[in-house]
Amino acid sequence: MIQLIVFLPLLAAIVAGLGNRAIGNVPAKLVTTGALFASCALSWPIFIHYLGGADATVAPVFEWMKSGDLDVAWALRVDSLTAVMLVVVTSVSALVHLYSWGYMDEDPDQPRFFAYLSLFTFAMLMLVTANNLVQMFFGWEGVGLASYLLIGFWFKKPSANAAAIKAFVVNRVGDLGFMLGIFGTFLVFGTVSIPQILHDAPNMAGSTIGFLGYRFDTMTVLCLCLFVGAMGKSAQLGLHTWLPDAMEGPTPVSALIHAATMVTAGVFMVCRLSPMFETSEVALNFIVFIGAATCIFAATIGTCQNDIKRVIAYSTCSQLGYMFFAAGSGAYGAAMFHLFTHAFFKALLFLGAGSVIHAMHHEQDMRFYGGLRKQIPITFWVMLLGTLAITGVGIPGIFGLPQIGFAGFHSKDGILELAYASGRGSGAFWVGVLAALLTSFYSWRLMFLTFWGKPRWARSEHIQHALHDAHGHGHDDETHGHSDAAAEGAGSDPHAGQSGAPEIPTGTGGYHPHESPPSMLVPLILLATGAVFAGFVFHGWFIEPNAGEHYWRGAIAFDEHLYHAAHLVPVGIKLSATIVMLLGLWGAWLAYIRRPDIPARFTATFRYLYRFVYNKWYFDELYDLLLVRPAFAIGRLFWKGGDEGTIDRFGPNGSAWIVGLGSRVAGRAQSGYLYTYAFVMLIGLTAAVTWAITR
Repeated sequence: MIQLIVFLPLLAAIVAGLGNRAIGNVPAKLVTTGALFASCALSWPIFIHYLGGADATVAPVFEWMKSGDLDVAWALRVDSLTAVMLVVVTSVSALVHLYSWGYMDEDPDQPRFFAYLSLFTFAMLMLVTANNLVQMFFGWEGVGLASYLLIGFWFKKPSANAAAIKAFVVNRVGDLGFMLGIFGTFLVFGTVSIPQILHDAPNMAGSTIGFLGYRFDTMTVLCLCLFVGAMGKSAQLGLHTWLPDAMEGPTPVSALIHAATMVTAGVFMVCRLSPMFETSEVALNFIVFIGAATCIFAATIGTCQNDIKRVIAYSTCSQLGYMFFAAGSGAYGAAMFHLFTHAFFKALLFLGAGSVIHAMHHEQDMRFYGGLRKQIPITFWVMLLGTLAITGVGIPGIFGLPQIGFAGFHSKDGILELAYASGRGSGAFWVGVLAALLTSFYSWRLMFLTFWGKPRWARSEHIQHALHDAHGHGHDDETHGHSDAAAEGAGSDPHAGQSGAPEIPTGTGGYHPHESPPSMLVPLILLATGAVFAGFVFHGWFIEPNAGEHYWRGAIAFDEHLYHAAHLVPVGIKLSATIVMLLGLWGAWLAYIRRPDIPARFTATFRYLYRFVYNKWYFDELYDLLLVRPAFAIGRLFWKGGDEGTIDRFGPNGSAWIVGLGSRVAGRAQSGYLYTYAFVMLIGLTAAVTWAITR
């Protein structure tokens, strides 16, 4: 069964990719979507089976490579951790495939797009079922390749190509650390088998390894190298810059990358290798720090973005930060629980945003929205459920009350309580609470700007194109059609319109948004069901002390005492996330509904702070100054000074110049006159006789 789950998407990708336009759009979509729904249908029984605490199983596929001590067999490992990832990856991917039927309906390259989606899913399934580090690295690089292909799917757009290259290059930096971690692990343990490594890891605690004349803690070095790889794949602070630019790809791609595949790979890897990380206090503290820093950093940026997809993209960075500081605190089960619930509500929000963009003729700037809840009511209600889930709406289990809430309430509040209970993550708790406040604010800001207020569509360039098309005028805009690249919006001033763009005249301009087709709405409704019930139904298996320990059964390091301690934290700690959630909702309502002049006044008063946050803390500019420009300068030096100025000058060009000079000199001697040749012969004879006499 596990072989079918993993390889059905690959077979579908091959059929759709090689068949392409020869088989047509509908067959390609049927094959890929059918294969993913089949994999999904097979994954859920496995997940339910492991809810009972079944032991891990390994399904051999074939011998891959063997050289000396290196023995790499291709085998598919299934345990409770894998079971979680199987349902997350296949469920979200299947719904994204179905959603894409409607969203990509007008695109001429649909077979290629669906082939890439299925290839992406196969690579992620290979990663989560890996039984050794080399096989995991194969899936790790596979999702990197597929993300490059999907982000740059509209390859005729320079911005899409640039975003794809950026994602590829930034991830290569992280992958270098991951490769060094794999090499070092093989050097230390003599194997790449994950079960064997995790079995032997506690015995390596306290050992040291020599490097450049110094001794370092072995497990700290290995874990830090491996975590650098996770920082790249999961877009943590420092290696996060590729993720917002990935919005240049089609919206279904954004949902798949952010909810179920690439960005969750780092969290999965840390949890899979958790017995290794448990041997290094330094590595765990570093993970907590990076996770907490990413959590608050991305949340601040999300409050200032105007592109609806970029708000959700920075939300992903922030939520991944929660997962990592949970893992660094030792709460690996809580990290995986948040990964599980996050997949539902984040895919819902991204696909819901795609439905809004579809309705608004591919306009992505929220300053040109407003009043859409009456125009696209189904999209409004499912996005409202997604917002309730991500902001953590629920009733805390205090004073004998039952703990009931949306998906994010159970997983995120669980992380905060566990972080507080662990001495290692107590500082991250306060950062997480502040991030929860900002999460509530930017999530409700998105909802208020999009679905409430008066329509602000008249000045949208995309809407004007739609009106021109409706009247048969046409246009030459290359971004029209299904290109949903970021529209930076209402003019060149990034500070304009923060209150809902009061300077933009209201009115529809004759355009009427339309609800999405059923192929897009059905996945939204199914994901909304997960966003509502996934936390309430499954929290017992993930984070309850007794049930959690039984469920994971060695798949991850599970500290039962930590989970017991989390239940005993003060009532104020349990209420903190709910309190800040309400404060964020109130702040967004006040600023964007009750007093829409507040944002403009705030940005005018705190202009430099706003510019700093709006420009993403100037990370891109800093990297451009410190890395990109020097790299280009060095490249130009070697190109102009080395290649052209030295090698070409004295190499091919120099040799050619000498040959040319010799041919010109020899050409002058070839006059064609007899007396000239006789004279040359005489000179030669005289020289020969002179040499013979004087010898």
